[in-house]
Amino acid sequence: MTLLAATEVRHLFGGLCAVADFNLDLQAGQLMGIIGPNGAGKTTIFNLITGVYQATQGSIRFKGTELVGLTPHQITALRIGRTFQNIRLFRDLSVLDNVRIAHYAQANYSPLEALLHIGRYRHEEQRIIDNTRRLLGIFKLEHLAGETAKNLPYGLQRRLEIARALAIDPELLLLDEPAAGMNPNEIDQLMEFIQWIRTEFKLTILLIEHQMKLVMGICERIKVLDFGETLAEGPPLAIQNDPKVLEAYLGQESVG
Repeated sequence: MTLLAATEVRHLFGGLCAVADFNLDLQAGQLMGIIGPNGAGKTTIFNLITGVYQATQGSIRFKGTELVGLTPHQITALRIGRTFQNIRLFRDLSVLDNVRIAHYAQANYSPLEALLHIGRYRHEEQRIIDNTRRLLGIFKLEHLAGETAKNLPYGLQRRLEIARALAIDPELLLLDEPAAGMNPNEIDQLMEFIQWIRTEFKLTILLIEHQMKLVMGICERIKVLDFGETLAEGPPLAIQNDPKVLEAYLGQESVG
């Protein structure tokens, strides 16, 4: 089943075409990667999917629902989670509160109930706390629940950001360069971690990454962008041996 479909998507910044005629067919349960040099349009595509930008033309559908024209909040409520290349935690909040706050995108009570602490408020607040602690336990962060997020080592900040993204119970998770700043050993651990959360949380994953070891090691399909245009798409082996990709991006040594 197609979970996310993009059709002839184009996005302009003034006179600059950042994304041209982008098409995507992401199947439920799939793990797909988007690669390309800096400025290829990768993060712009994530911003279009999540409503940060509105496509100049074209259609982006999630389970048949048109995303173009929706706000980021509305898109999050459809169960699309996201991380960022530059970690965007609430740096001065605790680890617990960073995950807890994400739940409120789907909190099931009214502003009046929240103000007066009546009706569904107490039950829903307890559910949020319980699920927050459950996620911290899964991600082995429970002992750091009271720690300020900015004090965590880089690798744990990345893990916390993913835990926060999973707090909305997403069906689709967008990972923007999750291996940025990691050493080879950390990348190996991250590859196992992504595969694990995919299975554990029954996720469909679309990721952007420059680390070819990670992309080639875990992605089932890869889409290659260059200057906003799709250069190639296929399984890792086909991408590794595509002459256009080798010339434009990977280079012979990068895929050996």
